[in-house]
Amino acid sequence: MRPPSDPPPTGASERLPADASEARDRPVPEAAAESGRLRRFTRAERWVHRATAVLMGLCVLTAGCLYVPMLAELVGRRRLVVTVHEWSGLLLPVPLLAGLASVAFRGDLRRLNRFGAHDRVWLRAALRRDPRPESRPAGKFNAGQKVYAAWLAGATLVMLGTGLVMWFTHLVPLQWRTGATFVHDWLALTVGIVLAGHIGMALADDEARRGLRTGWVDRDWAAREHSLWRP
Repeated sequence: MRPPSDPPPTGASERLPADASEARDRPVPEAAAESGRLRRFTRAERWVHRATAVLMGLCVLTAGCLYVPMLAELVGRRRLVVTVHEWSGLLLPVPLLAGLASVAFRGDLRRLNRFGAHDRVWLRAALRRDPRPESRPAGKFNAGQKVYAAWLAGATLVMLGTGLVMWFTHLVPLQWRTGATFVHDWLALTVGIVLAGHIGMALADDEARRGLRTGWVDRDWAAREHSLWRP
C-alpha cells in the first residue's frame, strides 16, 4: 500500500473524466454555489446574444424609419439610416461566427439543432395551451426555443440574401430585384412581429432574463422549466 505522502502516479490527471477536468478548471463562485444556482450560459454565449440583439434591433429600427412615413419624417437623414441598416444587416452573422470559437456555444448550437420525442410532447402541450410544467418536458432548450432559433436563422439568411440583391442592383435583372424587394419587405414585417413575441415572453420570465444577464439560474426554476436538462 502506497504511503499517503507518495505523489500520485504519472498520468493520473489524464484519467479524470472530461467533465470533472472542466469543472476543476472552472471554479464555481461560492455565492452562486451556496445559493443553489446553476451555470446556464458562459460569458461568450451572453455576448453573442447581446451583440446579435443590438444588430437585429438596429435593423428593425432603421427599417421602421425607412418604411413608416411618420418615423421617416421624424428622424430624417435617410442616407444615414440606409447606411446603418445595410451595415447592421451585413454584420448580423458576425457574432454567431465569432461565437463558434467557444466550446460551450458550439454545444448549445448542437442542442438547438436536435429534436427528440420530448420536444414533440412539448409542442403538443403548447398547442393545447397546457401551462403545466410537467406536461412540457424540455432539456436545456425547450421545443419553442428550438423552433424560434431555427426560424430566425433561416429568416436572417433570406433577409441577408435579398438585401444584397437590393443593395447591388447592377448584379441581377430587374425581375430578381423586384422579387427580392417583395420578399425582404414582408419577411421584415414578420421578423418584427416574431421578435416582439420573443421579447414579450422574455419579459414574462425573470429567471430566464437573469440567466442571459448573469449566466446563472435558480436550480428550482431549472428543474421546473427544463426538467430533462443535466448540467
